[in-house]
Amino acid sequence: MNNTLGSFLKALVEVDGNMIAFLEGILAEALPTQIVVNVQGVGYQVMIPISSFERLPEPGSKVKILTHLAVREDAHILYGFFSSGERDLFRLLLHHVSGVGPKIALSVLSGLSVEMFKSAVVAGDTGTISKISGVGKKTAERIVLELKDKVGVAAEWEASSAKNAPSPDDVRLHDAVLALISLGYKQVEAHKAIRVVMKSGGETPASEDLVRQALKVLS
Repeated sequence: MNNTLGSFLKALVEVDGNMIAFLEGILAEALPTQIVVNVQGVGYQVMIPISSFERLPEPGSKVKILTHLAVREDAHILYGFFSSGERDLFRLLLHHVSGVGPKIALSVLSGLSVEMFKSAVVAGDTGTISKISGVGKKTAERIVLELKDKVGVAAEWEASSAKNAPSPDDVRLHDAVLALISLGYKQVEAHKAIRVVMKSGGETPASEDLVRQALKVLS
């Protein structure tokens, strides 16, 4: 790509925020961090958060993924999301929190649901956010500070946080994942193990029981 075309595309993305709104086709490949969508014979590689991966159909099925296109001088990278809420949060982090790039924004979505993240920001809970893989204390503090300072963001989230507060099951699952991460397991491994445990059906166990059962899966 020549410099003129690259600069033009980059400018378009900065103004429009996205040149490819979504992809609809056949899910050709699916990994926890990326997928390939076959759209009329063209395979599009898309980077995704774990939250979207967990909601994907089986490979070979039809799928629609909302996207955000990031254009750099050396690459065009598509990021995909199963819901508009995930994509909106991804863009909010990219555009309004200094020092946060696509990698950290995806980690945030992989570590917390959209509603749990909003609740943490409204409550100023940097501890929960800092436990997300790749985030850390300083970045968590910056995320809370800069998002709460944005006009309308904190007020809107605070107004909706009560009715959309995480359920007790959501909290137990999240605590179990964080516990596994603190024991040295990767975020992807922790989510996979918890998902295997939950496939057994029944009520969601206490966080401690979830961790014990997940450790058996991981071993």
